[in-house]
This record gives sequence, structure tokens and C-alpha cells, in this order.
Amino acid sequence: MSSLESLEKLFVEELRDIYNGEKQLVAALPKMAKAAESAELNQAFTKHLKETQGHVERLAKILSALGQAVRGKQCKGLEGIIEEGKDKLEEKGGDGSVLDAALIASAQKVEHYEIATYGCLRTYARLLGHDQAAKLLEQTLAEEEAADKKLTELGEGGINEAAAAVGGEIEER
Repeated sequence: MSSLESLEKLFVEELRDIYNGEKQLVAALPKMAKAAESAELNQAFTKHLKETQGHVERLAKILSALGQAVRGKQCKGLEGIIEEGKDKLEEKGGDGSVLDAALIASAQKVEHYEIATYGCLRTYARLLGHDQAAKLLEQTLAEEEAADKKLTELGEGGINEAAAAVGGEIEER
């Protein structure tokens, strides 16, 4: 059956997609926190890990309430963004402030993907009359928006400036 058969089917498929994506983030965020040079950035990742674990629980609750099996569907979008971030973590010899700037950029890509996803899911839930799901999705959306705002504040609050002060030649590849 196609997920495009009805908005209800699309809603369930998108819930499963982001459920898998959030589980991927639960695995990635501790690595990002450990790699962060900035204590504030480390704290932001650690805090968001706890929120992300809550997002997984909320999504499981929504799927169960819909009478659906609580299982994910490979989230290729977040998988790709997370993979890009891993590539940055594996680069050797860089400055900590530049790595922090890269971590913020990677994390904001994730947040923007999630904000778009949760905004759509909340709208679908409202249209389909899934009021409790809509409330839970709204709560998650607000947390994702707050995380994005915090990352912007950290980047603009000195991390990006510190990274800009690091000299280096551009290499041809």
C-alpha cells in the first residue's frame, strides 16, 4: 500500500520516519557533546539528548494511540545529515572552535529538518482530528525550535567569532 493513498497513511509513514530519525539522534548526540570544546555547547547537546529521548517516547505514544506498531522506517534525510556531521568529527588536526562551529552547523541542519517535519505532522494531526497527537507534536516542535534558537545564540555568542580568528590556508582538493 502506498503512503500516498491517504493523508492518514502519509501521517503514519512520516511518524515512523521521524521516529527512526530521533533514534539515530539519540546515538549521535552523545558523540557530539563529547567532541564539543565549548562547555555551553556540550551542555546544549546533553540537554537536547534528554529532550530527544522524550521525542522518541512521544512518537511511540502517538503510534500506539493510532493502533499502529511502534516501529521506525529508515529516515534517510537525518541519516545523511548525521553522516555529514560524523565526517567533520573524523577530520584530524583542526581547531576546537572551528569544530564547535561545524557541530553547530550540523546540529542546526538537523533542527531545521525536524522543525519542518514536526510542523507538517502537527498540521496533519489537526486535519485528521488526532487532537492529542497534535498537542504532543506541538510540544516537540516547540522544543526543536528552542534548541535551534539556543544553537544560534551559541554560534553568534562567540563560537563563530573564535572560529573566524583561526588562520589557515584553503587547500585545493
